[in-house]
Amino acid sequence: MTAVQKQYALLSLPVIVGALGYFVDIYDLLLFSIIRVKSLKSLGLSPADIKDYGALIISVQMIGMLIGGIVWGIMGDKKGRLSVLFGSIILYSLANIANGMVQNTFQYIVFRFIAGFGLAGELGAGVTLVIELVPKKRRGVATSVMAGIGLTGAVGAYFISKLFDWRTCYYIGGVLGFMLLLMRVKVFESGMFNELKKLDVKRGNFFMLINNFNRFKKYMLSILIGLPNWFVVGILVTFSKEFGTEFKLAQPVDPSIAVMTTYVGVSIGGILIGFISQWLQSRKKALLIFLVINIIGGIIYFLQNGGSAVSMYWICALLGFSTGFWSILVTIGAEQFGTNLRATAATTIPNMVRGSLPIITLLFYTLQHRFTYVQSGMITGVIISVITFAAALMIEETFHKDLDFHEL
Repeated sequence: MTAVQKQYALLSLPVIVGALGYFVDIYDLLLFSIIRVKSLKSLGLSPADIKDYGALIISVQMIGMLIGGIVWGIMGDKKGRLSVLFGSIILYSLANIANGMVQNTFQYIVFRFIAGFGLAGELGAGVTLVIELVPKKRRGVATSVMAGIGLTGAVGAYFISKLFDWRTCYYIGGVLGFMLLLMRVKVFESGMFNELKKLDVKRGNFFMLINNFNRFKKYMLSILIGLPNWFVVGILVTFSKEFGTEFKLAQPVDPSIAVMTTYVGVSIGGILIGFISQWLQSRKKALLIFLVINIIGGIIYFLQNGGSAVSMYWICALLGFSTGFWSILVTIGAEQFGTNLRATAATTIPNMVRGSLPIITLLFYTLQHRFTYVQSGMITGVIISVITFAAALMIEETFHKDLDFHEL
């Protein structure tokens, strides 16, 4: 371990700054889900249009993240982890300020796409930097603490949305991004990456992830494991108001509260899973435990009938807790690959998962041609659960893996 790494292990600076970076990332990422109804209503949309345009905008945002994940991931291995963090912060901060100025749905769609593109670089580059700077025995807990604290950004977005107009919420997101930019100046580049630059090896070649069967398998399994996260957030939670109506709940569900309670659960689960994996000495076993909890939470969600909005919020919290495995998933994804492909993998994997939301949404809406709204949600959930559990059983264990290697 280099002197710089020892200092970081003692001060945990990359973890602290990474957690704050992910806080801003999640704040901006989930802000639309929280202010979806009132922002689109302010632009003059009808309730039916709010539902349809809401699905469109969040899908476009995720497509932006999908494309951005590839671009930022490649840059992370070619130019360095810090260059990605600086570039992505500037782009999504400017995009969020622009979101506060939109006057119609077309502008809203365009700037959410740009914001999604910018946001795509934060998590993967941050996790890559943390696991390369923190000692092997601490990296699982470090990334879980980073993600767990960062995920409270959704809670922050909820309370800010209650205090300020929706446009101001976007401005605040932009300002938070630029404040984070100043903090990043104190963080050093990964020692592993600096050593890698001295070697004559290909760096950031995205096609290396798919032109070798073993690498492609690891890459696809990592993506498939993450599908429940955005099914829960993008469908069950974002449209909890609509599902609540179908379940004939006693009171209408407030989607912003549903998002907030979900991410309280995600944050707790995200931190706890790191300690569970440490205790079990296995990322894979901890992952499987949380996937079982996720299935149980999904069953409870669809068994609602005539309950209350409060019960929906508690169920969302349980579902959120179960998807706390997100922090371990991103860590596993980064640990699967060598230093010359690590940022590319770690950045594209979570954004491929996020980019899968339009496909999940399309499946959900296509099923509604033959089934009810609730039945379509149930069938979509079952399909995703089967795929995810099978992928988790096949994924490689990475708990004790040495990361100081590169791909040929």
